[in-house]
Amino acid sequence: MKKSAPLFLFLIALFGGGYFFRGPLAEFVKQLPQGNGSVYQTSTQVPPPRGNASIRIASFNIQVFGDAKINNPAVMPIIVDVLKNFDLIAIQEIRAQQDVCQQLVAMLNADGKFRYDYVVGPRLGRSSSKEQYAYIYDLASIEIDRNQLYTVNDRNDLLHREPLVGWFRARGPQPGEAFTFTLVNVHTDPDEVDRELDALADAFIAVRDDQRQEDDVVMLGDFNAHNAKLGRLGLLPNLVCVVNNKPTNTRGDKQYDNILFSRVATTEFVGRGGVFDFLRHYNLTLEQALEVSDHLPVWAEFSVYEGGRPAHLATAPNSPKF
Repeated sequence: MKKSAPLFLFLIALFGGGYFFRGPLAEFVKQLPQGNGSVYQTSTQVPPPRGNASIRIASFNIQVFGDAKINNPAVMPIIVDVLKNFDLIAIQEIRAQQDVCQQLVAMLNADGKFRYDYVVGPRLGRSSSKEQYAYIYDLASIEIDRNQLYTVNDRNDLLHREPLVGWFRARGPQPGEAFTFTLVNVHTDPDEVDRELDALADAFIAVRDDQRQEDDVVMLGDFNAHNAKLGRLGLLPNLVCVVNNKPTNTRGDKQYDNILFSRVATTEFVGRGGVFDFLRHYNLTLEQALEVSDHLPVWAEFSVYEGGRPAHLATAPNSPKF
């Protein structure tokens, strides 16, 4: 569901074929409401075919996604085939000197079946090994407001890689009836998980309460944590964890990745989601699968209609423009 608000424009900067804005809005709040973390039963089956009444959002840590991987003919066909199952994908752990997202999108579009595009954030990290976040999205089903893409402003330096925030709308319905939502792309540092998870609780609220006033906030990515061990993030009221007690690493023994949102605000969730086990789907050996990534993609499906059904909004006099 959405809170209506005027469109606030931000300055943007061109970066590596995409856009990013490092905005001032993500000042962390001091107090958090208390609640119980909630989870959702999910599967590791291959997602069903994409439909017109819903969109499928995924997160994929494509381990050390850089020049070597993008030029690996044994790996890239699998990555491309995996990504085509989804309308919108949050990517983590991009480490490249060239624009690998541009090459990835060209591969996704090569057969003419889909028309993907992308936005990419700045290189982040405290060490010399910088990483980028990106969003890959199908233009037929998703539109993005490029003027409102930004990285969280972590003034206290609590996060190694500040999340990349993007605002999206599902295509299909009339603009005033279409599902609009904010994605928060995260990758915690494995050595400081507890502190960063607590900081992400504040970041979630800061993004929800930013100038856009979009209550459909979906935080997704590599949390390096089980759904039952999310710290203060897991105490946010009415929190849904799409992945519940299932491994998300390729070896099948750890849970790192997830998709989180409020069940009260985001009624557009249709109840389908899970982990895409590409090792079994493509009948790979563990060694072959690890060349693709040490993470499996996680995904969730949402209605294209605001509120989860057509004509949910009685009036939409000021529907947002992209």
